[in-house]
Amino acid sequence: MSAIEELIGELSRLPGIGRKTATRLTYFLLKRPSDTSRRLARALDAVADRVGPCSVCGNLSETDPCSICADPRRDPHVVCVVEEASDIGAIERTGAYRGLYHVLEGHLSPLDGIGPEDLRIEPLRARLQNGTAVREVIVATNPSMEGEVTATYVRGVVEAAGVRVTRIALGLPVGGDLEYADSVTVAQALAARREMKDA
Repeated sequence: MSAIEELIGELSRLPGIGRKTATRLTYFLLKRPSDTSRRLARALDAVADRVGPCSVCGNLSETDPCSICADPRRDPHVVCVVEEASDIGAIERTGAYRGLYHVLEGHLSPLDGIGPEDLRIEPLRARLQNGTAVREVIVATNPSMEGEVTATYVRGVVEAAGVRVTRIALGLPVGGDLEYADSVTVAQALAARREMKDA
């Protein structure tokens, strides 16, 4: 196999990258000065060598524990459960959450053979039972069928530990039009309704 074909094959294994896009990326790199490809290769090597999961929450980080778990300003009484480490960035960008996290590293999917033993459920159970002062777990799994199944399973684990469990609100996005929303989204928005209060 040629070096070009090997790179196209490797790039096409990335999520959201098909063979056509992988080919385009490969030829883009080949048209640039060779230093561009070498910088990319060094960055990939650095990530592979220096980044790993936090032993506390599972977030991907160069330090262990990660900067969030090590931050004394974070509220240790609240833990937000997410499917993937990449979900943490979306929550952090809001600036509205100051608690800790727990990364499941996926979601339950019986059709794909992914059960609770394939996720970081046991470390979550241990965090809730090892004498820590966690008072609330916020379940922030995706609003998909698998995300909902995972949320229900996590709720059972958290309730069994005697800890309060909440779920992020799901529904209509700000700026979205009601007429274009699907029925599941509208139903979730209705179920997550709240009192209207003065700002």
